Amino acid sequence: MDFGLVLQTDPPASQVVSLMRRAERNGFRYGWTFDSAVLWQEPFVIYSQILSNTQKLHVGPMVTNPGTRTWEVTASTFATLNDMFGNRTVCGIGRGDSAMRVAGRAPNTLARLGEAIEVIRDLAEGREAVVDGNPIRLPWVRDGKLPVWMAAYGPKALALTGQKADGFILQLADPYLTEWMVKAVRAAAAEAGRDPAAIRICVAAPAYVTADDSPEALAHAREQCRWFGGMVGNHVADLVSRYGEHSGMVPEALTDYIKARKGYDYSHHGRADNPDTAFVPDEVVDRFCLIGPAEAHIEKLKALRDLGVDQFAVYDMHDAKEATIDAYGARIIPALTG
Repeated sequence: MDFGLVLQTDPPASQVVSLMRRAERNGFRYGWTFDSAVLWQEPFVIYSQILSNTQKLHVGPMVTNPGTRTWEVTASTFATLNDMFGNRTVCGIGRGDSAMRVAGRAPNTLARLGEAIEVIRDLAEGREAVVDGNPIRLPWVRDGKLPVWMAAYGPKALALTGQKADGFILQLADPYLTEWMVKAVRAAAAEAGRDPAAIRICVAAPAYVTADDSPEALAHAREQCRWFGGMVGNHVADLVSRYGEHSGMVPEALTDYIKARKGYDYSHHGRADNPDTAFVPDEVVDRFCLIGPAEAHIEKLKALRDLGVDQFAVYDMHDAKEATIDAYGARIIPALTG
């Protein structure tokens, strides 16, 4: 199992770079960031610094979208970084939640997303692609490689992931939902004539390592990670509005908990002090996240690995960023990688 670190690009950028360097020293192989140009600093500028200050870390957005930048610009940016640092980028992509909504736009359609996946990958790898009806190619690309991993929850998005993406990003760590969604992605891949086993599976969720399993320690960890249930709730609310509460199209283990959700302020997006997440119960925090002593993390990660998860990406947005990276490096990553 590989491990990744996920950060927001809050200023100063030097702190983001420092944490990514720390992650690489502790055995993390991937460095991810949010990509929402209004809420945080521009990630692709910071990727250049991360790559120049690390040796093997692969970097990318979790996730970008087809609407913030034109597709040839996105492809050229990835290809430039790859040319400079040796094919060490990965493109995480989705419909666009905060990036689009904060700018007053609706998230992209799945049709547009599916087209963008192929165009961005082709251009970044030096092949010709059609953009707005015009065939174009980046003539300077040599030996480019850009895996494109798609974030998804709903049935149509999961199917699209299996049909077109190189990897699947699932932003929650509930074993039941992971199994359900991985099966859906792989079934879609097989139906499309692709090798299901070739699709990389990345589970991303907050992790908070406590000194013990005392009620006080676990309560603090839950409060530091409760924001995640609110963030996931945005996507779940979209699914409920599209398919209904009891459609059978989406597991009720995913949709039930948002019944008390009243709204969402993106100015607190992805932050431990988010006031819009009081509706998220402890049970959902425990299911969606990894909290508790190192042994609890190891046990859950082994269960996820047995379900086919290739990478666990740690959302490190809480009051113990450095301690979490170090705890993973000292105890958890060695237990999962030998």
